[in-house]
Amino acid sequence: MKRGPLTRVLGEHPVGTAFVTPYVVFIAAVFAYPLVFAVYMSFHDYFFAAPGAIVDRPFVGFANYATVLSDPAVRRAFGNVLIFLVINVPLTVVLSLGLSTALNSAIRWRTFFRVSYYVPYVTASVAVVGVWLFLFNSNGLVNSVLGPLAPDPSWLVNSHLAMPTVAIFVTWKQLGFFILLYLAALQNVSADLYEAASMDGASRWKSFLNVTVPGVRPATTLVVLLATVTGANLFTEPYLLTGGGGPDGASASPVLIMYQRGIEQGNPDVASAIGVLLVIGVLILALVERRFVGREDR
Repeated sequence: MKRGPLTRVLGEHPVGTAFVTPYVVFIAAVFAYPLVFAVYMSFHDYFFAAPGAIVDRPFVGFANYATVLSDPAVRRAFGNVLIFLVINVPLTVVLSLGLSTALNSAIRWRTFFRVSYYVPYVTASVAVVGVWLFLFNSNGLVNSVLGPLAPDPSWLVNSHLAMPTVAIFVTWKQLGFFILLYLAALQNVSADLYEAASMDGASRWKSFLNVTVPGVRPATTLVVLLATVTGANLFTEPYLLTGGGGPDGASASPVLIMYQRGIEQGNPDVASAIGVLLVIGVLILALVERRFVGREDR
């Protein structure tokens, strides 16, 4: 059957193409164009100029990347985000899977607990940060409970504890979203598998390891990838909790350094180089995680 010109342009399903097109335009405008423009800026001596001004932004090759890689603050920020991910991602997977399994069972007040875990996720970060600052400052509730065991300096002004504290805060705040993902995945695990395991004499722990964990593996892959991408884009929490990455850069993230270099200091070319390196690092990390965590999905 001969295909007409309209079919060649819109494909075999023009209605589907029409519905997809707005999203493609949105992705191109919000994600693709800024990424391409950031790559362009990272290879040029780019700076902000007055509207209508004629300026020369020469090509500088990898000079901006050399500046970034030689900056101790940037190197420390990338190290900080690795520490964050090592704490946040496993903790997110373990807690969200364990809590979703408990919430999926027949327990009292199940709906109440589901809503309670989701509330921090939908609450404004500024409001929640205020509570955590009250809890973890030097005279806060946590230190009052710990007494002589409390760290000195306190949690958020301690160079060794600032980033782990931020990681725990982010884990707690976003836990409700990942619990919902696991709850949806648990609905697809057949009850017959649990009955078969019970008939074979498997304990609840054995059933969890041999039925639940393999059954929700695709969700685990998604949770790991989302937690990694979210953690790599960390900005609000260290900016609010530690006063902009303190103490002395111990909780600074690459995105926070990008903001400081690009907006506060007026060096968008250097900030773009940091962003490109961050994108490359996240892609590599995501591919490694997809290979190992999701290897049984294929």
